[in-house]
Amino acid sequence: MQTDVASGNIDGVGTTLKPFQFRGRFLTALALRLSTAPDARFYEMLADRLEKTPNFFTDAPVIIDLEQSQAEVTPEALTELVADLRRRELAVFGVQGGDEALRAAAAGLGLISVTGGRDAPLRGALPSSEQKRPSRVFQERPPMPEAQPAPAPEPEPAPIPQRVAPENKIVTMPVRSGQTVIADKGDLTVVGPVSSGAELFAAGNIHVYGRMRGRAFAGIDGDENARIFCQSLDAELLAIAGLYRTSDSLGADVRHKMVQIYLEDERLIVAPFG
Repeated sequence: MQTDVASGNIDGVGTTLKPFQFRGRFLTALALRLSTAPDARFYEMLADRLEKTPNFFTDAPVIIDLEQSQAEVTPEALTELVADLRRRELAVFGVQGGDEALRAAAAGLGLISVTGGRDAPLRGALPSSEQKRPSRVFQERPPMPEAQPAPAPEPEPAPIPQRVAPENKIVTMPVRSGQTVIADKGDLTVVGPVSSGAELFAAGNIHVYGRMRGRAFAGIDGDENARIFCQSLDAELLAIAGLYRTSDSLGADVRHKMVQIYLEDERLIVAPFG
């Protein structure tokens, strides 16, 4: 059967090939969150941190987060910081927060303006069932002679907010290198090994019943109560609500052991059990 390439028809059934399409894609980026303006001590600590795990940060996509900075970061300081990070082979591509002058300086450096993010979600308006209704003001009319005032209307009962059940995901096969599994509305359970180079994402907890060698990101919507459970830990990276630990920081007391990972006092704890 002849194929009409010029018209985009395939197999003579009138199917049209689209030359391109836009698709949403979930990507992981590191956020360099500044609490102070960069100075000599800042760069000294940054260099020390990057040198501890150089392979992890090489070519890593980075966003500079200025939303919680306690000191003013000038456009000149931002330019110097971006140059330093790129010199260290970090792929800085965006900036979050800052005033108009900083955003203009960022645009001149080829950075995009980023809003929101999984590790520090911007909470929107409450669901309609939980929003407060605006109070109504009634003006009383003078009472008519020998007339009784109308009874006040009964208050409307507050609607009961409906709890949305989490959408947990269970994977019953190995997760291989290069694969990404996302449970963006609940827990993720993997019954099998997770290879190096594979990535797991979950809004809630992550359970791995097998050897965990890839990367695990729990609490991606900012849930600091989320946990990661591994039957045999050999992970490249562990993260909960944006706080992470790399394989270089895992001691022999937890490697290849049954462990749970959780947050405590803004620290990621890896504890064996069983």
